[in-house]
Amino acid sequence: MAVTLSGREVSEEIKNRLKEKIAKENVSPLLTIVQVGNREDSNVYIRMKIKYAEECGVKTDYTRLDRKIKEDELCKVIKQLNESDLVHGIIVQLPFDCENDINTDLITNLIDPKKDVDGLSNLNAGKLLHGQTKGDCFLPCTPNGCMELIRKSGIKIEGSRAVVIGRSKIVGSPMAQLLIWANATVTVLHSRSKNIPEIVKEADILVVAIGKAGFVKKEWVKKGAVVIDCGINAIKDETKKSGQRLVGDVEPDVKTVAGYMTPVPGGVGPMTVAMLISNTVDSAIEKKKN
Repeated sequence: MAVTLSGREVSEEIKNRLKEKIAKENVSPLLTIVQVGNREDSNVYIRMKIKYAEECGVKTDYTRLDRKIKEDELCKVIKQLNESDLVHGIIVQLPFDCENDINTDLITNLIDPKKDVDGLSNLNAGKLLHGQTKGDCFLPCTPNGCMELIRKSGIKIEGSRAVVIGRSKIVGSPMAQLLIWANATVTVLHSRSKNIPEIVKEADILVVAIGKAGFVKKEWVKKGAVVIDCGINAIKDETKKSGQRLVGDVEPDVKTVAGYMTPVPGGVGPMTVAMLISNTVDSAIEKKKN
């Protein structure tokens, strides 16, 4: 049976390190979260971020904007936050819940790259593409959290065969880049890929972020592989009060062949939050130096 890579446990370790870092550097990090509308799933994620931040000693400013807001008005809000010396990190909660069309790329790229703690701007993404990963850019939170979990397994990433399923700009694509710059040999699979099971079978490290419940089967996975499941999918379950439960992109019985595997929930999710707050702390420290 696979050893469980618990994101909850690792995020607690990171929380303790961040507390020490804040005290040592004598900074007061401030993260501003901007939400348009009132999606309940977004509300849940925001509460998680605020709770973790406060437990680390990071202040949060939560700005919820009306669903009727227009793009130019949202732009003004972001520009004001860019100009504030008190704000160290800015995130916009996606997707927007808005009556009007808002260009997501425009808004994420409007955020000052030095405050882009989600690591989603073209500038930070471009630096990652060029391998500038050592303090010169903010790394996207979910892929960076996945890297922490992979390292926790103890596997030697350098020289390993890694397969990433999914090529989104938030998870799959930056995940592949992080593995490349850690000297793994990386293959990216997606909806147009052929021979997926055969290619997955070669992976020492498998990261799945395709958004399809139970997509990866036990028969596909190499014995002893490190499996990171980024999927969060709600499926019907009449035994639950809510009528549904959360499952990953990987079939649960993969744990009978994998060497290490993340649970869903409690795996990648807590790490995403931890990396966001870590980036905010680093931003505050860098601001103090300058």
